[in-house]
Amino acid sequence: METGSSSGRFKLHDKLELQEFQDKYVVKSIESPGQGFSISRHDGNIEPLEEDDHSGSPSKVSTIYGVGGTIRLLAGTYLLVITSQREVGTFLGFPIFLVTSMKFLPCNEALKFSTMQEKKDEAYFVTLLKTVELSPGLYYSYETDITLNLQRRLKLAEGWEAKPIWKQADPRFVWNRNLLEELIEFKLDGFIIPLLQGSFQVAQMNLKDKPAKVALISRRCTRRLGTRMWRRGANLEGDTANFIETEQLMELQGFRSSLLQVRGSIPLLWEQIVDLSYKPQLRTINHEQTSNVVARHFQDLLQRYGETIAIDLTDKQGDEGQLSSAYAAEMQKLPNVRYISFDFHQVCGSSNFNNLQVLYDQISADFEKQGYFLVDAEGNVLEEQRGIVRSNCVDCLDRTNVTQSFLARKSLTVQLQRIGVLTATEDISLFHEDYEKFRTLWAEQGDEISLEYAGTHALKGDMVRYGKQTFGGLIKDAMSALSRYYLNNFQDGLRQDALDLISGRYSVSRNNPSPFQLNSFESLSYLPVASALLIGGLTVTSLTLQQGRNAQQYVSSVLLAGATAGVMAVIRANGRQFCSRPRLCGLL
Repeated sequence: METGSSSGRFKLHDKLELQEFQDKYVVKSIESPGQGFSISRHDGNIEPLEEDDHSGSPSKVSTIYGVGGTIRLLAGTYLLVITSQREVGTFLGFPIFLVTSMKFLPCNEALKFSTMQEKKDEAYFVTLLKTVELSPGLYYSYETDITLNLQRRLKLAEGWEAKPIWKQADPRFVWNRNLLEELIEFKLDGFIIPLLQGSFQVAQMNLKDKPAKVALISRRCTRRLGTRMWRRGANLEGDTANFIETEQLMELQGFRSSLLQVRGSIPLLWEQIVDLSYKPQLRTINHEQTSNVVARHFQDLLQRYGETIAIDLTDKQGDEGQLSSAYAAEMQKLPNVRYISFDFHQVCGSSNFNNLQVLYDQISADFEKQGYFLVDAEGNVLEEQRGIVRSNCVDCLDRTNVTQSFLARKSLTVQLQRIGVLTATEDISLFHEDYEKFRTLWAEQGDEISLEYAGTHALKGDMVRYGKQTFGGLIKDAMSALSRYYLNNFQDGLRQDALDLISGRYSVSRNNPSPFQLNSFESLSYLPVASALLIGGLTVTSLTLQQGRNAQQYVSSVLLAGATAGVMAVIRANGRQFCSRPRLCGLL
């Protein structure tokens, strides 16, 4: 049943009671106990609660903070519930919460009647659900939709806020959209929470003794959801990996302003398959649809955001250079998009953050023409944003975040000048305490969205936070780079399967082949053997060299060293086979 408020704004149930019975789970509102639903533990069927429902005494009662949806696997249904959360700030006056833990509740008693292969498959799917439970950066509000940017919100028809929140939301940014189908079917609107994956950061400032709040909200698109190495480039529909809309909001003296930027993988068909090397080879896929893919991607941006400036921050040498050249060649076919190729590493190196001024000088006229969105205390629209800057590097994480933060600073200064807080010659960077808060917002946002895509904190965070590279930052970057290598090679295949499962890209069906049939090579079983042989060979070789005093022992050492080198060569030649690979879906 829907809930609402006296102002006509829709509001979700914000505190729920989970009752566990032998045959079912019951979820009901604590404030409105008559509103809720039950889900059978035998077959996962949902039934809205009746007013006179009296089910007896549950075996366990606990508080939960929301329902994330349901998913049907081979042997039954699993219900996703939010078990803890933390308030992290407000968005346009409404409290925002971060999911700190969640759990899938099994409704799968039919598992006992399944075949051995189905039980094995179900166990793999459950492993994927446990991976999903650890998903970082999930945000929501009980009182408003947070997937819509300020400019879009204020242009919607009057009364839109009275609709259920899931109906208000932009489906591109609803992380659990596929999991909500059954709750929507049973019209459980007061329990349907659209979860946004991305980042939400907020800082209180005091500009010239004028209190101001600056918030940064990033919205990850779910159309090509995935991990760093297993989701690159675009699909045939033009949706790109790691596509994120970032909105910088400011509230000051009744004024509200907003700047939108987007990032996304280079919209070509390309891949970078892990093979145990530190930097796997980039490969552009030749396809007859490539030009259409690029055109579809930018047509979507033009329709949604207006005039587009595409900034490509990749290197112009090596594999990156070849990918960048292919991108540039396709962009020449799109006269309505301005394409800028800027070699970030060559111009800025590892510490010359301010050299981004070179890039800004190239785009400043068009960037300032695109503008920003600004409304006054009475709700009058004073400025509108008429276009968007789309930035990318290879991962759309580190170089991209540095560049976006630079452009955001330029725009924030112009906004403050427009309101009259700063003079025409002043810049936000002159106010050291507030500028430090601003840079921290962008650095922490960069870390969060990097965790979601790459599994580690962002690299080059020092350049955002301090404007230069520090020794501590170098150590942190080195550790993050090593972590990325490990995760890319040995963990992300599983993570990719988890994302494909909950996003609906892979459909569970008894008619589908087993995930273990889709990938006959068991990399996880071969890797320990190969590792043991390699480590054992190196150890024994080292010992025999240390102890060797005669020709026979030296010959043994040489033979062992040769065998170890042979094992290393086999592992290196078959690197892709030893890495964690997705089982469920292909790359495109």
